Amino acid sequence: MARSRAHDFEVKQRSILRSAAAVFAEVGMDKASMSQIAARADVSKALLYHYYPGRDALIFDILRTNLTELDEAIAAADQPDAPPKRRLRALVHAVLEQYRDSDDYHNVQLNGTQTLPQEQRDEIMAIERRIVRRFATVIREVNPDLEAERPILMPVTMSIFGMMNWVYTWFKEGGPVSRADYADLATDILLGGIEKLR
Repeated sequence: MARSRAHDFEVKQRSILRSAAAVFAEVGMDKASMSQIAARADVSKALLYHYYPGRDALIFDILRTNLTELDEAIAAADQPDAPPKRRLRALVHAVLEQYRDSDDYHNVQLNGTQTLPQEQRDEIMAIERRIVRRFATVIREVNPDLEAERPILMPVTMSIFGMMNWVYTWFKEGGPVSRADYADLATDILLGGIEKLR
């Protein structure tokens, strides 16, 4: 007979994922041990193995969970009937808000994806592509000429991801620029550049 899940399964799982991401970020993918992760999550090693059979499973679930939640947050913030510039601004704000307290997850995404088997990498990349497509669709609406003479829609789209994805390396809460301020700044820089490309 299958064992039923504990009532706090998801809460413990989330704590384990957060703890694992912190350990991976601190000591690296190769050096992180299940013992270190169990200690950080304040669970027994046996309980950790009940949730995840090993480091690879943890890395995959960290990436999948983080990207799925990001995708859902972007979809919830999207306003298809809004003017394209306002729609883009809402998407950038949603991403940067979702990135709050997610620095360790970014680190795992940058360093962990290539450690996964191809089937899992494909699943992660499918979520990433869905997110990028949503942005590209809106950016194309801002300036349809980006695919006319020169196909530069994708380089322009990836530019906004460059501004958003690396914010964790320098942004400090309580600093001179708030998260919302930076979302507006990044959007304005991209929109200003798109205007120059007309």
